[in-house]
Amino acid sequence: MYILDEPSFTYLFIIIPFLIVLFIWVMKWKLNTQKKFISSKMIESISPNRSKFKIFLKFLLLIFSLFFLIIGLMNPKMGTELETVKREGVDIVFAIDVSKSMLAEDVAPNRIEKAKRLVSAIINNLSGDRIGIIAYANQAIPQLPITTDYNAGKMFLQSLNTDMLSSQGTALNSALDLSASYFNDEDQTNRVVFLISDGEDHSENAETASFKAADMGIKIFSFGIGTDSGSPIPIKKNGVLESYKKDENEEVVITKRNPGILKLISENTNGQYIDGNNTKNVVEFVTDLLKKLEKKEFEAKKFVSYKDQFQIFIFISFILLLIELFIFEKETIWLKKLNLFNEKKSE
Repeated sequence: MYILDEPSFTYLFIIIPFLIVLFIWVMKWKLNTQKKFISSKMIESISPNRSKFKIFLKFLLLIFSLFFLIIGLMNPKMGTELETVKREGVDIVFAIDVSKSMLAEDVAPNRIEKAKRLVSAIINNLSGDRIGIIAYANQAIPQLPITTDYNAGKMFLQSLNTDMLSSQGTALNSALDLSASYFNDEDQTNRVVFLISDGEDHSENAETASFKAADMGIKIFSFGIGTDSGSPIPIKKNGVLESYKKDENEEVVITKRNPGILKLISENTNGQYIDGNNTKNVVEFVTDLLKKLEKKEFEAKKFVSYKDQFQIFIFISFILLLIELFIFEKETIWLKKLNLFNEKKSE
């Protein structure tokens, strides 16, 4: 496993495209200037062995040298020792709605992004708890199994979008059934599902699924995203608004948050419904909730020893720079004699 000791140096990568653009501009400027004052034949006679290829090769070596130098400054560290650590916490499954209605922009920037930011804020305030992630629309699919790796959780979270499931609609029962399968530890006393949705449900089995979850000792806390007044569902291409989703009568569809079904599901499992539009209130609620719940002790693997790897990248950068210094812009005579690319014209 790798970690970056100084990730702040990543901004230096901006220099590379800048240097490439500058190099292309300088080469074009030199070529145009030469054409103004001297002919191409005269250039060949003045500098007969000048290699155009080596100019680009030297520049390429410089770019790669800089690339590895920046990585070296970031100091990648590799985990070399795994240790089993004991933690106390609660297993939490995030079931996130990724149906098309989550594209509505009645909360900024839209419902799906608001939901992702909400979950990310909750994860940032967790300590010792295990998390899992499920995405659902017309069906539910697992995204992240139960883990203590919060960074992995946030990475999978960012990949969620409304195009990941081809079949659309919202089936809360599918999400609840899959969430229940995440809790495979019979000794787990507290099983928690955080359901993040606008509450639009096109199935009729959500209440039945919530009773099944309650029988398994699962508590569902739902966070409603969106507004009760609703909003149309934008259809965009490359970030540009083209139209709004319409029904079979060609009328614009208005999607509204439906807290009723979310409240019902939560009540059936001795959970609670919370307005998900206020991130601060949700995070405070989750923090207080987890303090009250009984913790379970479990074992987790963790890298406890990391070794610096910057020396490798600095060495590669130095070697590339050294090679660049010893490459001259003149053509290599012995290589030219081989005539590999039939440069010599037949007389």
